[in-house]
Amino acid sequence: MVSPLLLTLLLMQAAPAAAEAPKTPDAKTAEAKPAAKEADKEEPPVVTHHEIVIGGRTLKYTATTGMMPLRDAKGDLQAHIFFMAYTLDGVSDKLKRPLMFSFNGGPGSASVWLHLGAVGPKRVVMLPDGEMPAPPFHLADNEYTWLDQTDLVFIDPVGTGYSRAEKPELNKEFWSLKGDIQSVGEFIRLYLTRYERWTSPLFLVGESYGTTRAAGLSGYLIDRGIAFNGIVLVSSILNFETADFAKGNDLPYVLYLPTYTATAWYHHKLAPDLQADLEKTLREVETWASTKYAEALAKGDQLSAAERADVIDKLSRYTGLEKRFIDYSNLRVAIFPFTKELLRDQRRTVGRIDSRFKGIDESAATASPEYDPSIAAIRPPYTTTFNNYVRSDLGYKTDLEYYILGEGLNGPWTWGGPGYAGYPDTSEDLRQAFSKNPYMKLFVASGHFDLATPFYATEYTLSHMGLDPSLRGNISTGEYEAGHMVYLDTSQLAKLKKDVSAFLAGALK
Repeated sequence: MVSPLLLTLLLMQAAPAAAEAPKTPDAKTAEAKPAAKEADKEEPPVVTHHEIVIGGRTLKYTATTGMMPLRDAKGDLQAHIFFMAYTLDGVSDKLKRPLMFSFNGGPGSASVWLHLGAVGPKRVVMLPDGEMPAPPFHLADNEYTWLDQTDLVFIDPVGTGYSRAEKPELNKEFWSLKGDIQSVGEFIRLYLTRYERWTSPLFLVGESYGTTRAAGLSGYLIDRGIAFNGIVLVSSILNFETADFAKGNDLPYVLYLPTYTATAWYHHKLAPDLQADLEKTLREVETWASTKYAEALAKGDQLSAAERADVIDKLSRYTGLEKRFIDYSNLRVAIFPFTKELLRDQRRTVGRIDSRFKGIDESAATASPEYDPSIAAIRPPYTTTFNNYVRSDLGYKTDLEYYILGEGLNGPWTWGGPGYAGYPDTSEDLRQAFSKNPYMKLFVASGHFDLATPFYATEYTLSHMGLDPSLRGNISTGEYEAGHMVYLDTSQLAKLKKDVSAFLAGALK
């Protein structure tokens, strides 16, 4: 059974002109598709026109905002998926213009984070390190947008954003690992069809659980004739065994340790020699974690007293935690005890999504934090600015609540199902996609201060996919001095843009 804490992982073309708008079906076309009932006829998307200046270059673009209907084989409406698309104007041949689909994670998260944090033409103005500024909050032109290289489509899966199932009882069809992949895959098929982009170079970008979805989609869609040129994973989790602190599963304790070290380094809780060079320290910790520490945990109760004492000494040195606390934790410190304990002497907690952020609890004596200070810092600015932007700039008017993060997921999420027994793991879907499409490239971005999807866990997953040696060169990675949302820090946002630009260029060669 997957730990409930994983359910909180965050873890984000319209017709550039009339020529790109979906064509009105003629009588012959209409006969070929199920007829829509009067009650569920589609509302046309809202199309607006904008421009942005990037590096002295003016980009004129079209935004298309609307709902994509999902129907079953009988033509009955099952759900509407909300999307926002940005297409560059003045493109002579749109079929040669790259197209990227973007989403966030959760499950239950809208696409707003990647949309207004890194990828889209607007971004939320935060403090330089990513902390929340004083309200009121506002947007600014995003000089780091990816629109200069690719058209963008932001997708809100059912139960996020404005996307809704037609009837509450239909939610179960979408709220599962498999159902989510199938519904987003159907959206992509419909978008390519309606906007005539089947032969454009295609890309995916997902964050957090969105990386789980992206990997699953790569395998699901390749079997339906849709091959991607490249995939970008931001703060990745493909194999959930790497992050579930369950009895009998010692893997997360090993893979989280380097992030504990990075967090302790950031808050100056390490010895001077370890504080001197973070990269050097992390490589030392990774080596010890995957050898001596993993071996000690594997011994269980057969670990000798001398061996146990040595492990306690090392864990205290690498985490900044007191030896007694590590001893009482049986050498196994999970996320929330760590985020509460590290700065307990200062009566502060650290964030899970971004462990650079500090929180204030009523009591310093409790075992776990009251809240995640990193989520508390980002939710108000992103919620406020999106709700204003979608109505005033994009012209999409509705009284529906835009579900930012989990509000719309009011029922159970099914993790298992055919092909996903045991711990959910879509790395096998990704491996199969590479085998069937050896031209596909992958870039993975990870933050050193991300306690939701730790960077060393991502490295472990990528190196345990069973990928053929001839394909390993298709994968590149980047590490960032930030948390789960690597783009919150302005300097790291610039680095992400540079890295992704190089990746996109390389994937199109």
